[in-house]
Amino acid sequence: MPIFKYRGYDEAGSETKGTVEADGHKDAVLKIKNQGIFPKEISEEGSLRKNVISRKPSQMVLADVTRRLSTLIAAGVPLIEAVSALSNEQRGEWRTILIDLKEGIAGGSPLARAMTAHPHVFPDFYTGMISAGESSGKLTDVLLKLADYLEKELNIRNKVKTALIYPLFMACVSSAIILFLFTFVIPKITKIFEETSASLPFITVILMWISSALKNFWWLFLAFAGSALYAFRKIQKKRRDILDALLLKDPTGMLMGLYMLRFTMTMGFLLSGGLPILQAMKLTSTATGNSVLEQRIVSAEDRVSQGARLSASLDGFPPTLLQIIATGEQTGQLSQVLIKTSESYESEFDRKLQRAISLLEPSLILIMGLIVGFIVISVLLPIFELNQLMK
Repeated sequence: MPIFKYRGYDEAGSETKGTVEADGHKDAVLKIKNQGIFPKEISEEGSLRKNVISRKPSQMVLADVTRRLSTLIAAGVPLIEAVSALSNEQRGEWRTILIDLKEGIAGGSPLARAMTAHPHVFPDFYTGMISAGESSGKLTDVLLKLADYLEKELNIRNKVKTALIYPLFMACVSSAIILFLFTFVIPKITKIFEETSASLPFITVILMWISSALKNFWWLFLAFAGSALYAFRKIQKKRRDILDALLLKDPTGMLMGLYMLRFTMTMGFLLSGGLPILQAMKLTSTATGNSVLEQRIVSAEDRVSQGARLSASLDGFPPTLLQIIATGEQTGQLSQVLIKTSESYESEFDRKLQRAISLLEPSLILIMGLIVGFIVISVLLPIFELNQLMK
């Protein structure tokens, strides 16, 4: 629906301006006059849908909006009024999105169809679940499940980010200190050794060579790092399958556990929401975060569509998980079994993540200690030798 900007006078004769949503110029004039304003100038600003920005809004806000919408509907508030109430609470992009949803519902569209106009905001699995909830009359339950799922997925991402913050900070600080030592401190110290005619220990020569290379050819190292990063980004875009195949061979098994956590959590969630297994597999394939596993799930989807069981169609998945899936298929409780299994994978992933971080921190300290020890020995050895010669 277009937005119109207007300038005019209120009943007190004061000049005022603002915006109004209307189907056309005449409708805009009518709405403005109903507000007690006499329009002087009206111009169309644009369409709501065009004004929605293309970047993906925060998943935390999406989870919050989903939970609030569920609460309003459960309290007996009509859907269009619930969406309108939420739009009044929001600002910026989310207000625009919710107003557009309200207009779509007012025009006779189901909620799921109105959401498909914003694919960058509402993922395919989200609109699929909403559609299933509307068809079954269980929209409130589906919205609650969606909110729980989004919050859990966000929690998993935050765990990884939080766990990496301290080691990355230590690595950056350590690198900065080492670069400072090699480019500013060590050249001043080694200058004393260069002025002497005595032969220097091999370890000191290496130290001086590294320091000189970093000081004189820092631009070359910077160019190399930039080229390596550029090449990595290119491979990541064009041959992501190569990198993802290497990630699957992680010796700790932590990454495979993370992928299986995403698979079981998403698959179980979609099946519990009433989606058909083929649609659930299609949506789950993109949620794993690994292109190799995504292709395997797509291939399994073809086999399942031909009548094969899910447990017999998944190639390259852990045998234990396949046995669990087979049991769920036999008992008719596949969604519940997958959700339970995702909880087990989450606990295992947490343990492995904490173990990896507990090993990473002392490893960084040890590496830093070895480098500092190398510098100290390289500086002290020639000093001791010169001291011996003076005696």
